[in-house]
Amino acid sequence: MKKIYNIAVIRGDGIGPEIVDEAIKVLDSVCAKENFELRYEDYLMGGVAYDFKGTPLPDETIEGCLKSDAVLFGAIGGQKWDTLPREFRPETGLLKLRKSLGLFANLRPTSVFDELLDASTLKPEVLKGVDLFVVRELTGGIYFGEPRANDGFTGYNTMIYTKPEIERIAHVAFESAMKRRKEVCSVDKANVLEVSQLWRDTVNEVAKEYPEVTLTHMYVDNAAMQLVRNPRQFDVILTGNIFGDILSDEASMISGSIGLLPSASIGGKVGLFEPIHGSAPDIAGQGIANPLATILSASMMLRFALGEIKAADRIESAIKKVLQDGYRTKDLANYGAKEVCSTTQMGSIIADYVSKL
Repeated sequence: MKKIYNIAVIRGDGIGPEIVDEAIKVLDSVCAKENFELRYEDYLMGGVAYDFKGTPLPDETIEGCLKSDAVLFGAIGGQKWDTLPREFRPETGLLKLRKSLGLFANLRPTSVFDELLDASTLKPEVLKGVDLFVVRELTGGIYFGEPRANDGFTGYNTMIYTKPEIERIAHVAFESAMKRRKEVCSVDKANVLEVSQLWRDTVNEVAKEYPEVTLTHMYVDNAAMQLVRNPRQFDVILTGNIFGDILSDEASMISGSIGLLPSASIGGKVGLFEPIHGSAPDIAGQGIANPLATILSASMMLRFALGEIKAADRIESAIKKVLQDGYRTKDLANYGAKEVCSTTQMGSIIADYVSKL
């Protein structure tokens, strides 16, 4: 009997609708090969939600996501909404959705395609073989801590973590490491921050439950340097919300383009899967956005939310073959391109490769 999954789709702002359309195209192709069905329901979030509903996250979006098996998300934001009060900005909607869904763990893989070694600003010999996995705590830390205020003269935020919050994200990191090289590097600032000392102490306690995993610790400033000096040294990086936000974006440039990297936010009943890049309103509607990160996010959705491992493997194999055969979007046109494709062309080519594997 064919399995049926319900997918909440949030296209969002800027290039969001374009890249999500291509991910759905590839998902439909893999469904036909692997004998399951995805049923999509569209919901609003971000600037477009504010324009139509007066809020960046309507209640019906939260309700619809909670009723789904997974959420596929494009991108939100843009200068058009940057001057709104904070509670109406697109990014506030995303933070609220993550909180509403209980998504405390953000997973961001970074691997380098051999065909794109020259696309990064780092030397190919530094990049070859890089395969790291950032596990970022997503619903705590300074982004959510109280009290917080800005009275025009003094601004302050509170960085706070409780031991249970640290324990649950640490378990995600160690369990991820068990499926990889069995190495975890926990990143903090324990030399100056009390909250980081609690983080380090708690991670050390959780590590005792995973004797097969090697745990190391690194201060965040050193980790930022090491990511560009020798990224191959990392397997799983475990860190808090603000440090993870910064380090994972830094790690994205190792691959050569921020348009290549996916992410998964998990931990609650329903996971959310999105590219790590923004909405890029400056290129929206031009058909030049790279859809690979969104397509890879869809693959992560199949793997982590739906358990359709063969389908996820098929998509990832198709992407590798497409790159080997020289297909590139405009952002990668100078790196081994035999044919420069539009957004829709790239999605169609990958979908075709998926159907033939």
